[in-house]
Amino acid sequence: MTHDHRTDRSTEARADRSTEARTDHRTEARADRRTLLNPSALHDPTGYGYTHVAAAAGRQVFIAGQYASDETGAVVSDEFDAQVARSMANLRTALGAAGLDFADVVRIGTYIVDHDQEKLHVLLKHLRAAWGERLPAQTLIGVAALALPDMLFEIDAVAVRDQA
Repeated sequence: MTHDHRTDRSTEARADRSTEARTDHRTEARADRRTLLNPSALHDPTGYGYTHVAAAAGRQVFIAGQYASDETGAVVSDEFDAQVARSMANLRTALGAAGLDFADVVRIGTYIVDHDQEKLHVLLKHLRAAWGERLPAQTLIGVAALALPDMLFEIDAVAVRDQA
């Protein structure tokens, strides 16, 4: 029996186009399920390659790392305590853009430049002010540096919306 390779290539090409179309459709559907928010009270992060808040069609809402930035993105202080306070305020603003608050947060990631026990105590003061004794899950990572030279602290979060 003779085998026609041209038919195989044509069939493969049709299969490839069909797969590409399905992939493109799924990608578009995925993009439609996200709500991306950049609250006007926070700096515009798009030049840095991210969005402050990403909410999916489900219950989870993801908050990008918030740092002690003013509305222009500039770091507001060189003091650790002040940076944590402003970062927490910015986190509250980002959560608010999604209709959420600290009580909705289930996980945080905290990043501290040159971490030590003194900075840990400062952080705990601010975390307790936000959550009391009901702290969310947390991963604290000590780092050598963050995205901008003046940053000493950053916090990201995952929050959960109530079921509709």
